[in-house]
Amino acid sequence: MRKRLVETYKDYLGLGIAGNFALHLEQAGESEDFKDVITEDPNAPKGLFPFYLPSSSSPLGIYPLSSDTITMPDEVVNVQAEPEVGLVCELTYSNGKVLDIKPTHFGAYNDCSLRKKGAKKISHKKNWGTNSKGLSEKLIELDSFSKGSNIEKYRICSFLRRDGDVYRYGEDVEVSGYTYFYEQLTDWIKNQLNTQVDMGPLEPINEYLKEINYPTKAIISIGATRYTEYGEQTFLKSGDEVIVVLYDNDIFCKNPIFSKVVSNALDEDGIISLVQKVI
Repeated sequence: MRKRLVETYKDYLGLGIAGNFALHLEQAGESEDFKDVITEDPNAPKGLFPFYLPSSSSPLGIYPLSSDTITMPDEVVNVQAEPEVGLVCELTYSNGKVLDIKPTHFGAYNDCSLRKKGAKKISHKKNWGTNSKGLSEKLIELDSFSKGSNIEKYRICSFLRRDGDVYRYGEDVEVSGYTYFYEQLTDWIKNQLNTQVDMGPLEPINEYLKEINYPTKAIISIGATRYTEYGEQTFLKSGDEVIVVLYDNDIFCKNPIFSKVVSNALDEDGIISLVQKVI
């Protein structure tokens, strides 16, 4: 039997970006966490966080990715889906520093998160065990990660199916609408990997890279998009279904995509979907 796609990432580093889409942190109630994080560019993302450290003995060493399930945490806490683009990347190093980051594929991603007051680090809200994150089985190979590449045609949207009804959960937006994208984004990630220090909600990721023997491949989620009013106010519960969709805007527009979500007809060229049952 063929190994399921997401199971092939158990040796990949898992990273996420906080604050790379306008207003998401405010909607998620997390802007206060970053009040002391000063960035050289006021529009820059707020920081990089680990969600999976392969071979680590810490809680972040638990493999969290699933393409079909979100398992709710044991503790009583609000949980919210976070629709994002996930990049599969290759990393190269020189003298213990990241020299280059090359994105090779992209897919639909759910950076499902705990809404937990008082968490000292971003990562404390990101990986509570098996099936706490989502990545689509289907990925698309990048022809490059620069302006004019094939990712530029795509839009991202998300939905929640609850009690038989489908609701728009995240806004329908252009993938290129991320604040940092293309070379500006990979340059920023490289700099954060090499220089980010243990301060406030952020962690010294370069130290972690050394501890886990400098992994050469990574899944990097590049930031959660904005919620609809419904998504901002609605937390997950058992029986829900989270649906994150990337679609080629040269082929589809948003109303047909909504209809395809309602009728479970997302298996088409030009569509990448992540559908996760909440248990």
